[in-house]
Amino acid sequence: MPFIMGGFMKKTFELDFRGRKIIVENGELAKQAHGSILVRYGDTVVLSTVVMSKNVNLLADFFPLMVLYNEKLYSVGKIPGGFIKREGRPTENATLAARMIDRPMRPLFPEDFKNEVQIVNTVLSVDQDNSPEITALFGSSLATCISQVPFNGPVAGVKVGRVDGKFIINPSVEETEKSDIDLTVSGTKEAINMVEAGAKEVSEEDMLEALMFGHEAIKELIEFQEKIIAEIGVEKYDYPKLEISLELTNEVTNLIKDDIDKALRIKEKLEKYAKLDEIKEKLLEKYTDESLKEDELKELLTKVANIFEQVKYDVFRNIVVKEKIRADGRKMTEIRPLSTAIDLLPRTHGSALFTRGETQSLSVTTLGALGEHQILDGLGIEDSKRFILHYNFPQFSVGETGRYGAPGRREIGHGALGERALLQVIPSEEEFPYTIRVVSEILESNGSSSQASICAGCMSLMAAGVPIKAPVAGIAMGLITSGEDYTILTDIQGLEDHLGDMDFKVAGTKNGICALQMDIKIKGITKEILKEALAQAHKARLEILDVIAKQIKEPRKEVSKYAPKMMTFTIDPNKIKDVIGKGGEMITKIILEASNVNAVTDINAVKVDLEDDGRVIIYHTDKDIIEKTANMIKDVVKEVETGKIYTGKVVKVEDFGCFVELWPGVEGLVHVSHLAKERVEKPSDVVKVGDEIIVKSLGYDKKGRLNLSRKEALK
Repeated sequence: MPFIMGGFMKKTFELDFRGRKIIVENGELAKQAHGSILVRYGDTVVLSTVVMSKNVNLLADFFPLMVLYNEKLYSVGKIPGGFIKREGRPTENATLAARMIDRPMRPLFPEDFKNEVQIVNTVLSVDQDNSPEITALFGSSLATCISQVPFNGPVAGVKVGRVDGKFIINPSVEETEKSDIDLTVSGTKEAINMVEAGAKEVSEEDMLEALMFGHEAIKELIEFQEKIIAEIGVEKYDYPKLEISLELTNEVTNLIKDDIDKALRIKEKLEKYAKLDEIKEKLLEKYTDESLKEDELKELLTKVANIFEQVKYDVFRNIVVKEKIRADGRKMTEIRPLSTAIDLLPRTHGSALFTRGETQSLSVTTLGALGEHQILDGLGIEDSKRFILHYNFPQFSVGETGRYGAPGRREIGHGALGERALLQVIPSEEEFPYTIRVVSEILESNGSSSQASICAGCMSLMAAGVPIKAPVAGIAMGLITSGEDYTILTDIQGLEDHLGDMDFKVAGTKNGICALQMDIKIKGITKEILKEALAQAHKARLEILDVIAKQIKEPRKEVSKYAPKMMTFTIDPNKIKDVIGKGGEMITKIILEASNVNAVTDINAVKVDLEDDGRVIIYHTDKDIIEKTANMIKDVVKEVETGKIYTGKVVKVEDFGCFVELWPGVEGLVHVSHLAKERVEKPSDVVKVGDEIIVKSLGYDKKGRLNLSRKEALK
C-alpha cells in the first residue's frame, strides 16, 4: 500500500483568533510522519503527528486508535522530580488531555476503517494563558485531515469561561480564577460532539448559552483548518473493507431478529446478556463449516458476528424510539430504584453506599493534615491539591474476570469527573484546613457508575463532617436516534450507553450545575437536543437529592472520633523559623514530647503544619495532645518582656555564667556578675544544671541574645 508523506517545503499559516495569534507550520518538522503540524498559540507550541499502520486486521472488532499527549517538563522550565530525572508514566492531566482529544475525534473515523492509527502530541512550550490541550486538539485534527488517513473532520475545541456575566473564549489564568464556568467544548462545523465542564452551581440556561457561545468560536477554527487542508491536504487512502453480501445479511437477520427482540425485552441485566450470548453462540455454531479453510471460516464467522451486532443495534433502537419501551420497562424519564446508607465502615472517617438499579458505589472519605496534599509534577501552575477523588472499577462489579493493576484511562477520567463535581462545594482551606480524599469503590455496575460515585461521595463527605456548601447528585442521560426521530433517556444503563448515541452526564446541586460531560457516537447534536437533555437531567437530579436528604440532610457538626482533630492559630510569620529550629530540631522536639513517641514518623505522632502567612495547624485524634503541642509552640514564639521577672531552669553552667531556659526554645544568659548580690567567683558555686531560679529580663543585645539577671530579680 503506498503512503504519501507531507510536502518538504515549509508552509506557514496565521489566524488572528479572538485577539491572539494561531500560527500553523508544516513541512519542516517530523516529515516522515504521515501528517505533521506544529501549532503556535501565543508562546504555547505543540507538535502533532499522525501515522497509519501499513498492516490491517479486517477481522478486528474495534478500531485501533491511540492518542497520546506527551508532557515535556522542559516546556515550562522544570526538571522532573525523583531520582531518574526524566519524564515517566503520563500524569493524570496528560491522560485526561489525551482522552479529551480522543473523544471528539474517534466518532469521526469511518466505522469500517481498521488500520491502526497513532496520534502523538508533543508539548514543546507552554504559555499558561494559552491552553496546550486545546492547541493539541487543533493540531491533532489538522494533522489527520491533511494526511492520507480517512477522517470526517475537521474538529476543534475551545475553553469557555464567564467573568462578571460575560463569556470569554480561552480565558487566561487570571480570568479562569475569577470565572464561575470552566467549560471545554469541541465539535465540527455543524454541531457539538464533546463537552467537559466544571461550574459553580450554574443554571441550565446559562450552561446552554455557554455551549453555543463556544460552538460559534469553534466554527472560526474549523474554517481556518479547511483553508489549510485545501492547500496542503493529500488524497485520502482507499482503505480495505470487510465486504458482507446482502444475501448473507438478509439470511442471518431473518434467523435471529425475533430472538434478539425477545432477549432485549428481558429486564434483568445478567439474564438479558446471557440470552444474547446464547443466541450469538448458536448462530456461530450454525455457520461453523469445517470444510472451509481456517482463514475462510474465520472471515465468515466475523461477518456473521458483525451482522448479529448490527441486528441487535437496529432492533434495540426500534424498541426505544418507535415503541417508546426501555430495556428494563421504565418510562423514558424514570430513574431506577434508589437506596442509600451511611456509616457502613466503623473505623473510616466517613462512608456511604449509593445504589441505583444495578449500579452501586461504596464511597469512603478520609481526612488528613494539609501537609498530606497531593503533589503535582506537571505543566500547570498548580503544584498540589487538597481534595482528591479516586474511582476504582474492579472486574467483579460486572461479573467478569480481567486485568488488575494501575488505574486505566477510564478510571482516571471517571475519577476526575467526580472530583470536579464535588470540588465546587468543598469548603476552602481556611474554613476547613484538611486534605480530603474520597475513594469510590464500584461494587456493581450497569451504567452511570461515575454519577453513582458523586452521590455516594457526597454522602460520605457529609457523614465525615466536611462542611460542604450543598449536597451534589449526578445523573447520566442518553440519546437514541432513528432517522429524524430521537428519544432522550434519563438514567441510562449499560446497554443504552453501549447501543445509544450519547452519554451526557450532569451533576449539580439544587441551585445549578457543578459538572458536565458529554460524549457522542454520531457527528453532533443540536441545541434543541441539548436543551431538552439538560431540562430532563435537572428534574432527575432533584429527585435524587431528595433521596440523599432523607438519608443525611446536612454535614455532621463534628468529625469522626477516628479522624484527626484540628486546632489553628496564628503566630508572627517571622517566628516560624524559631518554631522549626536549626535543622528542624525544635519542631521535632515539640512533636516527640507532646505525643510521647520516639519518632516523628510514628502513627501516633502529632502533625503540625506551619504556613507562610503564620498559620499554625495542629492535627491529632487526642485533643489533649493538640493542646499540649499548641502551648509548646506558643511558648517558643512568646515574647520576653524587658524588666519582667520569670522562673527558669538552669540548662548549662559555664565559667562566665549560666544559661537559663524560660520555656522551651527560649534561653538567656545570666552573666556571673548578675548571679547574686555578692561577688561570685565560680557560677557552679551558686547554681547547678536543673535548678529553678528567678531571673529578670534585661532585654536583647545587638546580636539578638537574651540577657537575664538573678541579682536584679532577688532585689
